[in-house]
Amino acid sequence: MTKAPEISSPPNVIAEIAAALAGRVSPATPVRCAEPLAKRTTLRVGGPADLFVEPASDEDLAAAVRFCGEQRLEFFVLGRGSNLLVRDGGFRGVVISLASPHFSRVTVDGERLRCGAGAKLKEVSAAAKRTELGGLEFLEGIPGSVGGALRMNAGAMGGATFDFVESVRVMDVSGLICELSRRAIEVEYRSCPLFKTHIALGAVFHGQPAPRAEIEAKLNEFNRKRWEVQPAKPSAGCTFKNPSKEIPAGKLVDELGLKGARVGGALVSAEHGNFIVNDGGATAADVLRLIEIIRQHAQAERGINLETEVEIIGED
Repeated sequence: MTKAPEISSPPNVIAEIAAALAGRVSPATPVRCAEPLAKRTTLRVGGPADLFVEPASDEDLAAAVRFCGEQRLEFFVLGRGSNLLVRDGGFRGVVISLASPHFSRVTVDGERLRCGAGAKLKEVSAAAKRTELGGLEFLEGIPGSVGGALRMNAGAMGGATFDFVESVRVMDVSGLICELSRRAIEVEYRSCPLFKTHIALGAVFHGQPAPRAEIEAKLNEFNRKRWEVQPAKPSAGCTFKNPSKEIPAGKLVDELGLKGARVGGALVSAEHGNFIVNDGGATAADVLRLIEIIRQHAQAERGINLETEVEIIGED
């Protein structure tokens, strides 16, 4: 999240830094060294984080962020690990996870859902169904968290996250918290620039009253469509941003004849050309090489510069 000098020290020095960080947060917040990140991503590849912290409260998160600033440590905020590719060398710095119960709550207030950044999108959709609020059905199949969806303005089935956001609660890199209305936030296709400098703590979503049967019918339809075209094997979701409305990235990859292309354990899905799956034993290097092959073909054969939608962090 921040650009600063990396941790490039022996394990004993990293352990000392971890101990210093642990002294700044409450006992309820775990701090660990050399935390494997592959198990924390949906693609199941990547090396470890030098330091890993899971704040138990806003105060502990603010303390961790301030500590990183004081120590000039790079940090990255991790959600549920979808839309993320960690390089094989891991992350030189501090990974902050917002998976604790404090950041994962979903509460309903009339037609509004107040959701923590760590809440699974599937749980947001389920809460909307229970309380008969429509419009949020598209969130059901996005395998991520509220914070990740806000950062990427994630979308599916014609819906996008910020179409239903009323306000967002954020923290800046000094630990200060504020709430911003949707009107005050600039949003782009699969991006929200605000989160280059701020951490999402939560959001208020607004639904529309709808009969439960109607909501369930939409959920069933979306799930059917999703599993008809999306792979079941581990992936990071869509690899590339759609270059245009005329040619979505998946269709482009299909037209280039690259479905089924493979590098090591990384494979372009036969179900959807914009998904690279872990076919077993893939490394981040395999995935990155396959991404580059697709980009080279798109540029050489169609003059199209494909941009990655998946976020890539760490070092080789």
